[in-house]
Amino acid sequence: MEVRAGYKMTEVGVIPTDWDVKTIDQIAFVTSGKRMPLGSSLVDQQTTHPYIRVTDMRPGTVALADIKFVPENVFPAISRYRIYQADIFISVAGSLGVVGKVPAELDGANLTENANRITDITCSQDYLLYVLLSPLIQSTINSIRTVGAQPKLALTRIRKFTIPLPPTDGEQRAIATALSDVDALLGGLDRLIAKKRDLKQAAMQQLLTGQTRLPGFSGEWEVVEFGDIATIRNTKVLALAAPAGIQCVELESIGSGSGRLLMATDASGLSSKYSFKKGDVLFGRLRAYLRKYWLATFDGVCSTEIWPLIARDGRLCGGFLHLVVQTNNFVNAAGVSYGTHMPRSDWSVLKKLPVWLPPVPEQTAIATILSDMDAELSALEARRDKTRDLKQAMMQELLTGRIRLI
Repeated sequence: MEVRAGYKMTEVGVIPTDWDVKTIDQIAFVTSGKRMPLGSSLVDQQTTHPYIRVTDMRPGTVALADIKFVPENVFPAISRYRIYQADIFISVAGSLGVVGKVPAELDGANLTENANRITDITCSQDYLLYVLLSPLIQSTINSIRTVGAQPKLALTRIRKFTIPLPPTDGEQRAIATALSDVDALLGGLDRLIAKKRDLKQAAMQQLLTGQTRLPGFSGEWEVVEFGDIATIRNTKVLALAAPAGIQCVELESIGSGSGRLLMATDASGLSSKYSFKKGDVLFGRLRAYLRKYWLATFDGVCSTEIWPLIARDGRLCGGFLHLVVQTNNFVNAAGVSYGTHMPRSDWSVLKKLPVWLPPVPEQTAIATILSDMDAELSALEARRDKTRDLKQAMMQELLTGRIRLI
């Protein structure tokens, strides 16, 4: 492989000639956390000694919502095993490789034995954090995840992670700042999407119960049983017998709670599938609480763990049916299931669900309003996805020195 001028080949790939390659133990000290003493347990009430578990860890930071605390009488036994704002944590058991910094509120918190503390860092803390979050290190950790039923990330392995290191603290910090700016943009988009989702849920609650009426509509709504206005398109086919090129939708093809189709594959194999048509509403009947629903935009086949729902007798429009399956009442009724290991919705229960039903013109108007909100959400989610892709590309370029910042 030809290496361009000003660059060199190393064990971490091609990097600038003035960059170095260091192992973690050459630029920091790695030590372990500590489990709670035998017979003791964490408490909910706030003490001066928070305790960080792997379940509290998020990429880059720690979630504060469900932090537990060490009782005062237990703290002396584990007081040495704490982590501070200048450190980095990395989970080593359970969810491997979750890396982040401790927020100010948790400075000096005790650290679980299922995570290690990287301290006495001599390079930029933020630069090291982004390297540990990058594919360069995470791909190594992924290979460990597949080994054994309960894989663990050994402390000695972490100490020997190799990282590319720019020569100056200024360049390290400039790279970290550029990536942090993208993270801030992603965080803003996540908050905006969450706000728009909440607004949509509030609008659905108002519009689908008649508490708020759209201009130009009046009159009484009727209460009907779901099975009187909708049914399952109960047409089954063998995937192998489906027409060439027909698309197949599996449970994992549908986003949870988003109504988005994530992927579809060509139908194949000998398993039986439901046939669905464009305009049908697909609803995942296995573990209904996952809220897997999709308004079909093409004809295809789907897993028999998905119900293709269709309107019946002209009293219900497809867009309004799509809204009904998103409501808490519908999901709760679908959650009344049979089977414990693999709980599936029971149609005999769901078909008796009471539904408020306006006239079809009002249904269409409500569906249009909420569909517009869905379109706005989809555009924001697509923008967020592109920004995530941009960040990954930036990490690849900046953390290898292919692009140098002034």
